[in-house]
Amino acid sequence: MTVPHPETWVEVRPQGLYVVPGGFYVDPLRAVDRAVITHGHSDHARAGHRAVMATAETLAIMEHRLGDQPDQARQALAYGEVVRVGEVAVSLHPAGHVLGSAQVCVEYKGSRIVVSGDYKRRADPTCAGFVPVPCDVFVTEATFGLPVFRHPDDRAEIARLLDSVRLFPERCHVVGVYSLGKAQRVIGLLREAGWDRPIHAHGALLPMCALYEAHGVSLGDLRPATASAKGTPRDEFKGGIVLAPPSAIIDRWARRLPDPVVCMASGWMRVRQRARQGGVELPLVISDHADWDELLQTFDDVGAPEIWITHGREEALMHAASARGYRARALALVGYEDEGGS
Repeated sequence: MTVPHPETWVEVRPQGLYVVPGGFYVDPLRAVDRAVITHGHSDHARAGHRAVMATAETLAIMEHRLGDQPDQARQALAYGEVVRVGEVAVSLHPAGHVLGSAQVCVEYKGSRIVVSGDYKRRADPTCAGFVPVPCDVFVTEATFGLPVFRHPDDRAEIARLLDSVRLFPERCHVVGVYSLGKAQRVIGLLREAGWDRPIHAHGALLPMCALYEAHGVSLGDLRPATASAKGTPRDEFKGGIVLAPPSAIIDRWARRLPDPVVCMASGWMRVRQRARQGGVELPLVISDHADWDELLQTFDDVGAPEIWITHGREEALMHAASARGYRARALALVGYEDEGGS
């Protein structure tokens, strides 16, 4: 029997990546009849689909962020569970990006394609770690697909934050973090580093932290950051750590904190100009995406002879993959804006 190449049964359409013999899209860019979703960030998980398949955690995140959609059929898959959808076998495998994030593995007549979604290779105390899945075609992101992006050790960045806290005991450190994934990861890394004091968080972050806790991720003593006459006395924030959305760290809200040291946790903090433009005093290079070396290592780990690139810095990664002996192509999918903050 001739094994069909994935390019004969997986198509790039305006709605996104379409698996023809399964009749579904992976992370579609607009509402469709049937969708398989890799994770809960808004550029991948959108409203309006008639049927959705994802991990239970991703479905919970989607319901929290998008509201109840009573006419939508939902199917939760555990990692490694295999189900038939049309003529294909579908399974989900940990992507290491955020809680519930998954790679989508699709098999058809002996041919296997894996769609990574967004992923990282670093250990994360708040989500399952990436698992390489051997395949014929690996569909990857390229958010940090340039050689300049080599992320330092996460725990060393947290140590820099804690060193600054000790150096400026009269000041408050306010850290810009995105609500899904980055906030919880920074909390988890702080707890691993031995920070057992309360961590205060902007109200916009608390509901997602509560969802993580409901799914078994312990975050420790987490309190609302309400620095005002009606809330926590300002002195209680001295020498402390406050997490807030990036939009709030240089806003009037942050100025209510005692002499805040403005920090930002993102892979983009490798670019100093971004840090300066954002008024960031202490940039923390902590990313929820694979860096340049990790992208290339992943290609070797999965062993796919062919690499398809969905979004990000495609050209440099295509060139590097080709130099390593892989066939590489860019899918040029438009619409993934990296809502997760990298």
